[in-house]
Amino acid sequence: MPAEVKKRLPPWFKISLTTSEQYRSIKELIRTNKLHTVCQSAACPNQNECWNAGTATFMILGNVCTRGCRFCNVPKGIPSGIDRDEPARVARTVAELNLRYAVITSVTRDDLPDGGAEIFAATIKAIRNSSPDCRVEVLIPDFRGSAESLTTVLNASPDVLNHNLETTPSLYSRVRPQALYHRSLELLSRARQLGAITKTGLMLGLGEGRDEVMSVLHDLRGVDCQILTLGQYLQPGRNHLPVEKYYSPDEFTSFREEAMSLGFKHVVAGPLVRSSYHASFLQMSQFRKQHKETLSLIDPTQPYFYTLKWKKLELAAEKDIKEGRVSESYAGHETDRLFADLKKGRRKAGK
Repeated sequence: MPAEVKKRLPPWFKISLTTSEQYRSIKELIRTNKLHTVCQSAACPNQNECWNAGTATFMILGNVCTRGCRFCNVPKGIPSGIDRDEPARVARTVAELNLRYAVITSVTRDDLPDGGAEIFAATIKAIRNSSPDCRVEVLIPDFRGSAESLTTVLNASPDVLNHNLETTPSLYSRVRPQALYHRSLELLSRARQLGAITKTGLMLGLGEGRDEVMSVLHDLRGVDCQILTLGQYLQPGRNHLPVEKYYSPDEFTSFREEAMSLGFKHVVAGPLVRSSYHASFLQMSQFRKQHKETLSLIDPTQPYFYTLKWKKLELAAEKDIKEGRVSESYAGHETDRLFADLKKGRRKAGK
């Protein structure tokens, strides 16, 4: 095994290897329902943490990718057809886990005319039917630039549309030889124009320069991408690209601060950050924190409490939707939860 794979990681890489009952439950459900997760297939370092917390990123359209990206651990080759029952099984697993936020990704299926867009849409709809309170984020391939395939996915109304740029333009031919930087950027631009909340992620440590990273961030803001993840590339095996640089936590913090100054709504950056890492936290915590602060200005002892509170919350949610921070379905769901929480607090105080 080459030295790149065997060499010791920097001291800031600390990964929990413990497993809980929740972890074992997820593992069994995935096995029973014959599903794949990117956590397993891509050898994600956060699998234990996420599964112990009761979350997972489902990977649809099989476990074999038609592309040969040199950073990715997912098996490459010729896939075998489409599993039409897969959306129902994903939805059933989401319901059994009682998830409030589900992330759906896939292998790239260049062998399919629509790239698998129909199955993405069917999965979103199946989750909506069985778990109406669950928010859905999709992490999609580039569909070879097909506007029709993108529209098929967006018509199913995912709460967040994620598509990873992965690296800087100068490294595409080495890192993602079958992908095109500007095609991926155009996908994010088109999705935003169609009203989606857009998200993307970059891996650092493949040989990119800081100026190149900042140039990509400017490109992303140019197409109004709102959510960004930045993480450290880790070589998954002997046949993958070696790590050229390990970025320190302070360097990730610096990137995050610069990205926020450019106007991104949410940025998560750190050595172990991956595109779906703590995905639900990005939307939920920010929304609830912001509007709890807004509503705390209202005196709950006054008789007009409910009407005034509700009106203020509706207006705040409308502003969030208009400015692209959250989707309409998400805002409606969270306003209901906040209203119930505040009423409950009032009852506990005997008011």
